[in-house]
Amino acid sequence: MKFEKLSENKIKITLSMRDLEEKEIDFHEFMSNSLETQDLFLDMLEEAEEKIGFKTRNCKVKIEALAMTEDDFVLTITKFPSDAVKTKLYVTPKRKIKSKRKTPNMTLSYLIYQFNSFDDYCNFIEFLLNHSLSDANKIAKEVCVYLYNNSYYLILHNLDSEYHKINTFISAISEFSTYICNPDLYVHKLMECGTLVIKNNAFKKSFPHFQKSKTISHKK
Repeated sequence: MKFEKLSENKIKITLSMRDLEEKEIDFHEFMSNSLETQDLFLDMLEEAEEKIGFKTRNCKVKIEALAMTEDDFVLTITKFPSDAVKTKLYVTPKRKIKSKRKTPNMTLSYLIYQFNSFDDYCNFIEFLLNHSLSDANKIAKEVCVYLYNNSYYLILHNLDSEYHKINTFISAISEFSTYICNPDLYVHKLMECGTLVIKNNAFKKSFPHFQKSKTISHKK
């Protein structure tokens, strides 16, 4: 874990997969902002104060995560001084990270992501094409889309844990959608109450529309 001070109010932390493994937090839990992840953030803030003097007491903190490679990603932390003297401290007492090992999410039968709108789903598909992830269909044997309560749900079934861009994919989709906890239970609700929009091969069926649009735009 590497700490770098960008300014008085902003720092950069380079985090590796090994750092997460040492904390017994898997990548997907980290990107989903779990309780264990919040504990990790508090630990990092305390370590940043010790190593580079970045103090966050009486401050609000904004944390942005960006995947840089398959194994490393960067956290940019910005602090905003609070004007209210009577407000409580932002940094809560340090909590110990649970030592119980988490089961990797990639071993689940399903992964489900909620998109607030179809435009969000389309933006994600376009992102995959523009960032060398056009082979994302390899992540699972079945990829379908459901509509439920005005939201669109991407369901990945029979996951391939050997897909070499899995970390990049998870990082990317987390920017456009929300991970659904307990997917093995939630999938039955979608199948019973939702509307099937794309039966299977959702990525393969979606990509051509954006590739065509991209070609036409390029000709102009």
